Amino acid sequence: MFIIIVGAGKVGRHLAKAFLKSKHEVVITERSPERGEAIKEELGGMVIVGDGCEEGVLMETGISRADVLIAATGSDEDNLAVCQTAKHRFHVPRTISIINNSSNERLFRELGVDVGVNTSQIILSHIEEELPAHPLIHLTDIKGSNQEVVKIRIPPDSAAVGKPLGEVPMPSDSAISIIVRKDGTLLVPNSDVVLSSEDEVVAITTPEREEDLRDALTGTA
Repeated sequence: MFIIIVGAGKVGRHLAKAFLKSKHEVVITERSPERGEAIKEELGGMVIVGDGCEEGVLMETGISRADVLIAATGSDEDNLAVCQTAKHRFHVPRTISIINNSSNERLFRELGVDVGVNTSQIILSHIEEELPAHPLIHLTDIKGSNQEVVKIRIPPDSAAVGKPLGEVPMPSDSAISIIVRKDGTLLVPNSDVVLSSEDEVVAITTPEREEDLRDALTGTA
């Protein structure tokens, strides 16, 4: 897959390294000459020093054949402009953007950015994961719907431990998509899968059903 990343800050640089490690083709742009040259020394010729908001710089990246563009600058205005240009001028199939101000999330969604990643929500999720009393972690919203993806860790005293999934009273508008065992084993859920202590359950639900889902998977008898 060919991925273009606009912005070589901490997020962009980390993504570039991760994608390169996974054998993807990556080009990253950076507006700051000083930072761009430093990143170029670290990552090589796949770094282009220039303003990724400009069509000329995007053309230099080879954007006409890109599979994904990721806007990772510190400016929501720039990120939105880059995604709009990529989508409508160069017909990039998928655009992903960092959203620095959560109040802009709806705007990004309405203007057709395929995936908006709210940095505030990411930080909150990491904090929540460190709180043992907080078993439900919000992962992401599902674009174009009222649904969301959450992760729930099943505590040892949960009434669901030892029960087949089919016997757990799941709330309406909720569905389990994957179960991760403590040892990292991934299970595709079905009614016969028996839930265990410390399982991490990734589920789709709605904000209105979050509490019911949490109670079904973590509540005591």
